[in-house]
Amino acid sequence: MLFDTPATENPIDRLREIGQSRARVDGPLKVSGTARYSYEYHDVAPDIAYGYPLGSAIAKGRVRGIDTAAAEAAPGVIGVLTTLEAPRHALGPMNTAMLFGGDEVEHYHQAIAVVVAESFEQARAAAALLGVDYEAQPGSFDLEEAAREVADEPLGNDASHGDFETAFADAPVQLDVTYRTPDHTHAMMEPHATLAAWDGDELTVWSANQMIGWGTRDLSAALGIPRAKVRLLAPFIGGGFGGKLFVRSDVVMAALAAKKFGRAVKIALPRPLVINNTTHRPATIQRLRLGTDRDGRLLAFGHESTSGNLSGGGGETATQQSAFLYAGANRRVGERLGLLDLPEGHAMRAPGEASGMMALEAAMDEMAEKLGIDPVEFRIINDTQVVPGEETPFSERRFAECLRTGAEKFGWSDRSAKPAERREGRWLIGMGVAAAFRNNLLMPSGARARLSPDGTVVIETDMTDIGTGSYTIIAQTAAEMMGVPLDLVTVRLGDSRYPVSAGSGGQFGANCATSGVYAACVALRTKIAERVGTDPDGAVFEEGEIRWGNSAVPLAEVAAKGELVAEDTITFKKLGQQYRQSTFGAHFCEVAVDAATAEIRVRRMLAVCAAGRILNPLTARSQVIGAMTMGVGSALMEELAVDTTRGFFANHDLAGYEVPVHADIHEQEVIFLDEVDPISSPMKAKGVGELGLCGVSAAVANAVYNATGVRVRDYPITLDKLLPEMPPF
Repeated sequence: MLFDTPATENPIDRLREIGQSRARVDGPLKVSGTARYSYEYHDVAPDIAYGYPLGSAIAKGRVRGIDTAAAEAAPGVIGVLTTLEAPRHALGPMNTAMLFGGDEVEHYHQAIAVVVAESFEQARAAAALLGVDYEAQPGSFDLEEAAREVADEPLGNDASHGDFETAFADAPVQLDVTYRTPDHTHAMMEPHATLAAWDGDELTVWSANQMIGWGTRDLSAALGIPRAKVRLLAPFIGGGFGGKLFVRSDVVMAALAAKKFGRAVKIALPRPLVINNTTHRPATIQRLRLGTDRDGRLLAFGHESTSGNLSGGGGETATQQSAFLYAGANRRVGERLGLLDLPEGHAMRAPGEASGMMALEAAMDEMAEKLGIDPVEFRIINDTQVVPGEETPFSERRFAECLRTGAEKFGWSDRSAKPAERREGRWLIGMGVAAAFRNNLLMPSGARARLSPDGTVVIETDMTDIGTGSYTIIAQTAAEMMGVPLDLVTVRLGDSRYPVSAGSGGQFGANCATSGVYAACVALRTKIAERVGTDPDGAVFEEGEIRWGNSAVPLAEVAAKGELVAEDTITFKKLGQQYRQSTFGAHFCEVAVDAATAEIRVRRMLAVCAAGRILNPLTARSQVIGAMTMGVGSALMEELAVDTTRGFFANHDLAGYEVPVHADIHEQEVIFLDEVDPISSPMKAKGVGELGLCGVSAAVANAVYNATGVRVRDYPITLDKLLPEMPPF
């Protein structure tokens, strides 16, 4: 199905299942512990062995040799596979670092060996006995130094327009500030884990992977075998946030070790390797230059960011929202990339916007204060209904409504415009606001729909559920389209033998995957109508029947002669070129800061989101409050500490890398504007899970400033940065 004209009325608009709050259909499995994750499969292959990986102790250089004798002689050890035995393999189009093979070391904790034993404990103990001879080389580990080296290079992802330098120099009111965001790790609960088993020349892997289609493609390339010979399964994934978008070293090591030793092998990366061996969100240095007239209208808009990565990798696209969010004819927007020999930087929830809005939305508040304009009003003044410099219209843009709605619901009028004015005992109280923005990405997505003789509908697609509720909204879509109760729908996900879906990432999963299911159900409805001899366009599917004219036949009766199966893939084309499709919102936050210790307490938060039709308000709210919590972490505590001498992240576990816990988060509220976007898809929906993160950290930062009068431009906002400038107690 090609979606290239705006959606008109269709069965989804009945909203009997879609748009309703439904509990997760997979919830009972998860709370009972019967939903199995990749490392928990123990009965799918005989004699499963355990692998334990060794990561490089240097960040750059080569491995001259690995002494395996002591490890191989250890109790229970089946054998050792080293990187020196495996040639450098082909990389998938989105991988940067070599996963396992060859003698070159590109980053710290690069996988260089795996010990395979009868038990996990035996493999781990033996791995400590490996002796490695390294040839270390100097590397680049400091973003500040890398930024100086590329400071004069042209901007990449250049979205500049007009004459920025002249407009900025002539602007009556100017702001020139630099913000820094640190490296972040995904900190998902489930580590990267894989079970690999061979049957002749065919490989089956159970692996925590968000994108099944990409995973089979990349593993096929790495192993040099046909894609048809690789089966990848990931029915349940314990969180990903982008860290499991691509094949990582656990998959390659498990597959190669299983091949070498003739046993199924399972490997889970230890937490230090999850952090140093996989991917992370790169740090940024962002310069914001804003110039306005006296009334607050932007005349010059400058946003330049520098991040770092391994050679061949991309940067954190922290300025991408700055091409779309605010008006202004004269713009200098783009990024530079420095070379770093740190672990690979790549996608993490809302890559680009999450980091970029930490700086942009704090700078917008700084400019509003210079102008003496309320921060909410300043943003509304600079709203636009077209892409600046292009005049491309937005399919839907209710940004100003999000701000106004949030201001009213949050009690913004109670905010003191003067910082450090409101006190409650020893607590300084402040409020902050920030825009929320994330582009609406569209990906082809396929599904297969079956009508069984018992009247049940089965949906098969390689879409994944990383805790986001995919099972539930896909079941709701099928129930709506086929006119059956939710409990008569079975959803099967996460298997490469199913049609290729959009996968889980980029905030496109929900909208695109359900659209693929919509397309498959349209095809199934056609087959059902043809079997009963009627026109599918005039047929109505409800209450478990197909109805037309004065006739009605139960679906079970239609399928009694044999199961009906239909498959289709939705694709998107010209509408994405004619309109800018984006999601918008506003985040509000109230904090209390201890006047003596500078400890910060987030007291209440509000997100107002305009993101097309909300497919399931219950699961969507869960996504947004999770994202809001993540934003609090980025604002106040999350930071990978870089050892710039040895080139690794020093706090590479969940004891040293702090994330929010329940006690850190109090009142959170989410409001979804009643919106549909027929330009986006037949579902008229968009993504919302990453919108819930974008801007949150800046709203927290702005609230801290409003409470204390201290502006911290180097995230996270920790006590040591606040205390020296706190107002008198």
